[in-house]
Amino acid sequence: MRQDAPMDELVQWLRAQLDEDERIARAATPGPWEQSGIGEYGWGVSFGRAGAGVEAEDSDQGRADADHIAEHDPARVLREIDAKRRILADAAEYQPGMYGYPEMKDVLRLLALPYAGKPGYRASWRR
Repeated sequence: MRQDAPMDELVQWLRAQLDEDERIARAATPGPWEQSGIGEYGWGVSFGRAGAGVEAEDSDQGRADADHIAEHDPARVLREIDAKRRILADAAEYQPGMYGYPEMKDVLRLLALPYAGKPGYRASWRR
């Protein structure tokens, strides 16, 4: 097995996660999004832990969740995906070997960390 094979697998897995993030962001209503509240005739979204039944209009936590959603509108997510893809492309430029430098391996592992709860994530990728 090539020395860089585990990093190759990590890069492929990361690319798949970014592809999924992009698919979700492109399917969403285009932004920019703003948190404008939920009016009497508007829509409601439940936030909080599963089964907790915390309604956005009923709590400060709901307002904080709405602010978070607005901050991560699709345009911002797409810019973040682009930046991460550029980092992955730059990683391929490192020598010796495709991912030979320890620092780049650390960068790739850190890029994967937000996806730790997704299927396919390996504990060996943690720093």
